[in-house]
Amino acid sequence: MRASVAGCRMSLGALLNGLLVSVVAALLWKYSKLSEHVALLEEELHMTQQSQELSHARIDYHVALQALQEHGTRMVCTGKMHTDRICRFDYLCYSSEAEEFVFFHSNSSVMLPNLGSRRFQPALLDLSSVEDHNTQYFNFLELPAAALKFMPKPVFVPDVTLILNRFNPDNLMHVFHDDLLPAFFTMRQYSDLDDEARLVFMEGWAEGPHFDLYRLLSSKQPLLKEQLRNFGKLMCFTKSYVGLSKMTTWYQYGFVQPQGPKANILVSGNEIRHFASALMGKMNITRMEEAEKDGGSSEQERDRDKKDEYIAVFSRSTTRLILNEAELIMALAQEFQMRVVTVSLEEQSFPSIIQVISAASMLVSMHGAQLITSMFLPRGATVVELFPFAVNPEQYTPYKTLASLPGMDLHYICWRNSIEENTVTHPDRPWEQGGIAHLEKEEQQRIMASTDVPRHLCCRNPEWLFRIYQDTLVDIPSFLKVLKDGMKSKPALKKTKITSTVHPGRVREAHCQTSVQNPNEAKLTVSWQIPWNLKYLKVREVKYEVWIQEQGENTYMPYILPQQNYTFSENIKPFTTYLVWVRCIFNKNLLGPFADVLTCRT
Repeated sequence: MRASVAGCRMSLGALLNGLLVSVVAALLWKYSKLSEHVALLEEELHMTQQSQELSHARIDYHVALQALQEHGTRMVCTGKMHTDRICRFDYLCYSSEAEEFVFFHSNSSVMLPNLGSRRFQPALLDLSSVEDHNTQYFNFLELPAAALKFMPKPVFVPDVTLILNRFNPDNLMHVFHDDLLPAFFTMRQYSDLDDEARLVFMEGWAEGPHFDLYRLLSSKQPLLKEQLRNFGKLMCFTKSYVGLSKMTTWYQYGFVQPQGPKANILVSGNEIRHFASALMGKMNITRMEEAEKDGGSSEQERDRDKKDEYIAVFSRSTTRLILNEAELIMALAQEFQMRVVTVSLEEQSFPSIIQVISAASMLVSMHGAQLITSMFLPRGATVVELFPFAVNPEQYTPYKTLASLPGMDLHYICWRNSIEENTVTHPDRPWEQGGIAHLEKEEQQRIMASTDVPRHLCCRNPEWLFRIYQDTLVDIPSFLKVLKDGMKSKPALKKTKITSTVHPGRVREAHCQTSVQNPNEAKLTVSWQIPWNLKYLKVREVKYEVWIQEQGENTYMPYILPQQNYTFSENIKPFTTYLVWVRCIFNKNLLGPFADVLTCRT
């Protein structure tokens, strides 16, 4: 009996011990789960804080992470080719560890266009506005969204971002032509790329000397590729646009063929001036151009403006010097009876330079990136570009092309040093500043004996660099002669009328009637009504173009007519079908669209 009672007591003790162990284990498990949950919450809070270090915009980290895990990345692009494509992404990520963008796939992912392996032939898109340059391609790696479980927790960027490459942020021409102008108009292409958008530069350069100009595009500090490392190993952009519009570029730099104007320039001076005006506003610079004043001005005001006119001369202090700059300034002042003001990128702030240039009547400079500032000149101003010995102005025309864009209303003149004794070369400088000491003696001698740099590709042609980095003693008599001759052809500045660039609409109610006079003679009468927009316009000259083509033939007969109906008999055959097109032309060169083709049988 005692043994039995003892056994019961042992069983009860074991049971109690077992229960105690189970309770303790359960408590420990619950504690560990609570600790894990707390750790996750702390990590999530940390990630949220990191995300908000990037932006003042608030983000619900849990919601963002869930959206990425469940829906993955989404991409929709515009453009048919990599050279004209811009893509919008939701939740595009970047791994700073791999230095690659990452597209996460889920059942809800969207990828348009879905190119498959064609995405690598050669790329999805160009990250810069320089077309089809193999250092500027953009692509991404692909992973299933499930892989996020095994990766570092992402940091989310709540801002709408524009992701791009700056092409060469050390060079002012490239800054404006390749970066600022394309970014400015890309941001206007998409309404959510507003002043609160964030620019992200992925080319890997440091800020560079002109970073303040990039800051003008947005109220938020741009991010550099190197800075992305500071925010974690995996960074996800909640909404981003990747790529740049190329519509505002007018020049190609000679990567495939010698440099020159683009074959198909899509931008006019009106867009360039809109951009320049916006940038001046950001820099708190204002100006009143005579051509833009409402209601004109009095003769007294015009005389006062004439007295206030001045010439701006760009002064360079390190390379490509004007050796007799003081003499040149004196000659300009005497010839034009104007003040002459010097400006210098090395010595003045950029806004102060633009303040001067934006009211100058003439800008004089050696060939160089600083001449891109001519886009800030007032309408009717003159750009004078100087070229060193052996450099042909016709082969290097970025600033001539800019000045010549319709709507820029600038007059361009160039002068070239033709006297070899008036040049100072620097063969012992580094190659990038025109030095040739690293070349074979025979090649050095050939370059020094040359008198005209042949056409060449970009970017390290030693003969081009040797000549363009020369210093020049400007021959004042020949310079003034070129200037005076060039000013003779300067057109008078007229107040721009919007109607001077408005194209006609389609002609309306086009009809044709035919008649057969005899087996060998027929007549075809075509009539139409004026374009709808013409009744609201004052147009100096209105003409109509008519094309007549015999059905089945490859050639057509064109006619330019002043009236809205005409009877054709010459070359019109009986019992024949003719196709007829009609369009309107304003002022000889503003062509309207053709109306629907008429089918007329005699």
